[in-house]
Amino acid sequence: MSISRRVFLRNGALAIVGTSAIPSFLTRSVLAEAASAGRCKRKLVVIFQRGAADGLNIVVPHAEPSYFEMRPTIGIPREQVLDLDGFFGLHPAMSSLLPLWKQGHLAMVHAAGSPDTTRSHFDAQDYMESGTPGVKSTSDGWLNRALQAEDERQRHHDATPFRAVAVSTDVPRTLVGRVPTVALKNIGDFRQLDAFDRHSDDPFQEMYDSTSNSAIRGAGKEAFNAMQMLRAASPGQYVPAAGANYPGSPFGQSLRQIAQLMKSNYGVEAAFADVDGWDHHHNEGGVQGQLANRLHDFSASLAAFWTDLGDEAENTVLVTMSEFGRTARQNGTGGTDHGHANVMFVMGGPVRGGHVYGRWPGLAPEQLYQDRDLAVTTDFRRVLSEAAYKTIRAQDLSRVFPGSGMQPNLFLNVIA
Repeated sequence: MSISRRVFLRNGALAIVGTSAIPSFLTRSVLAEAASAGRCKRKLVVIFQRGAADGLNIVVPHAEPSYFEMRPTIGIPREQVLDLDGFFGLHPAMSSLLPLWKQGHLAMVHAAGSPDTTRSHFDAQDYMESGTPGVKSTSDGWLNRALQAEDERQRHHDATPFRAVAVSTDVPRTLVGRVPTVALKNIGDFRQLDAFDRHSDDPFQEMYDSTSNSAIRGAGKEAFNAMQMLRAASPGQYVPAAGANYPGSPFGQSLRQIAQLMKSNYGVEAAFADVDGWDHHHNEGGVQGQLANRLHDFSASLAAFWTDLGDEAENTVLVTMSEFGRTARQNGTGGTDHGHANVMFVMGGPVRGGHVYGRWPGLAPEQLYQDRDLAVTTDFRRVLSEAAYKTIRAQDLSRVFPGSGMQPNLFLNVIA
């Protein structure tokens, strides 16, 4: 018998990846225990833009004279910027997000980033996903710790295999930790094969019954419960809500799957997806080009996700992050190099949108960080702390972001 699904533990987190069958011994439906979980509860979705997105060309400070001086060929002309508030505006490729801004469901935090000064993709991503900038020894991710820090009574009452999910081939660094995480690349691949039902002695059951390793047995139970739930929902038959036009890109399909899981009342509390392709050292482009193409897909995917969630959007908060920004000045090859501060998006029903948060540091030469970058004025953990505190009720912020000093009085109040 061939088993193509990989079920394994990574640093205490469960991952379920690939395609296979549901063993016949798993007949108990676990949909009932998830039916109430997450209903009328807030949920947190985290998006990582890998490669260091160019925040200055995403949310453009079009009233800043230095912006155009430093970006003579890749700067977005003022007349083509989608104005937000007279000072900032969206890149024209992001028009699909304007309705959310006008409805008050989309906000941005500009000049946000890590206090660590590294310009290494690997280190910066690791620090942001662990939530401990400058500390390489952290073993788990901030979002997993946020789930651990959630109210104990509520957590035990609502526990389901889908409490934390990632659309990924592996458990992302952000979700590594003690709380089991379901990582799956394509939920449409989960299906039942009749061949298993013809065997009374199920090899899966024998494997998990005979093992003496309690961690493996626990992982097996979580894995097969998750498979049963997916099978019962016929994931391959999912049809998004009317008007939710997801791009066919990997990112668009990732959000489509997260929406499906959230709308299926599986008890999802936290979800994660990432999108790469933001490292534009060469030929970044301005109104048109590499960045514009990426932004069109990015914004269309977010807009489709919002539409698809329907009423569920009122209880959902989505936050975006990227390891660092780009240089304020364009380089000699029509691109930008590794910078410092960036922009974060916050979208959802509870969001106090229609506003760009954070203190703007300016782009005049004397205001730049190390004479080259937008300076960080908002620690990214302030944004994530508020999101975790106000959605999944992670009350102990010292546990979520150790050593940061994060407290509710530091929140920007982006979320109601």
